[in-house]
Amino acid sequence: MSKSLKVSLITVLAFGVYFFIDELFFRELRKSIFHGIGQMGVSHIIAYTIVGIPIFISVLILHGRKNFFQSLGLRSSLTKGFLFALLCTLPMFVGFAFVFEFNQDISLNTFLILMVAAAFFEELYFRSFLFGQLFRYTRLGFIPSVILGALLFGAVHLYQSTDPGELIGIFLVTFLGGLLFSWVYTEWKYNLWAAVFLHLLMNFSWELFSVSDNAFGSLYANIFRLITIAMIIVLTLLYKKRRGEKLMINKQTIWKKPAAN
Repeated sequence: MSKSLKVSLITVLAFGVYFFIDELFFRELRKSIFHGIGQMGVSHIIAYTIVGIPIFISVLILHGRKNFFQSLGLRSSLTKGFLFALLCTLPMFVGFAFVFEFNQDISLNTFLILMVAAAFFEELYFRSFLFGQLFRYTRLGFIPSVILGALLFGAVHLYQSTDPGELIGIFLVTFLGGLLFSWVYTEWKYNLWAAVFLHLLMNFSWELFSVSDNAFGSLYANIFRLITIAMIIVLTLLYKKRRGEKLMINKQTIWKKPAAN
């Protein structure tokens, strides 16, 4: 069996097991942990970590303990990832401050669940694992590697919808978000922190002000979000140009990567 096929099979199988466990047992597991420690946000993080065990085991099988964190993009610069994300999301924070009211109901649980856990674990499981293992360690190109994760990423956010139009809007926003975060993760040399902090700060700006009850948002919300997306793309391109680096996702790698010489 080729390495590319082995990585693909183990990655998809492990993610499938994780997804199955998450869908069936996450809420009960979180509830049980909450009864023991009495803090919902921390319970949520612990439960999210536990249901990810199939993913962690598969990474150990594929890369061993020595390369565990590196293969998930966790050894990259946290500072660089944070500064890039902060600069890109400033339009959302500043714009929302002018247009929307401050959300006085924001709580520690909101921060831990909707920002910290959502940003870290969704990027870890969907981007650095499901997408990252396929794109980094097989000959699959960007589109074949990203499409399953982006579709699932869009699908798991559909619970926020209340009508068909909203459902479509939420799916498109989160699906395209999955594509964008995968692109950022790749072009910043598999620095997961760039994607994590982008996700966290975009969510934080959304919750810090009374923007919307779901990921779709209003006209003004999406104007400032589009400015942030433009900043993400432009600053990434400038970063690559300044360092004299070619884009890692290009016409040679969009469908299938060339064989190594």
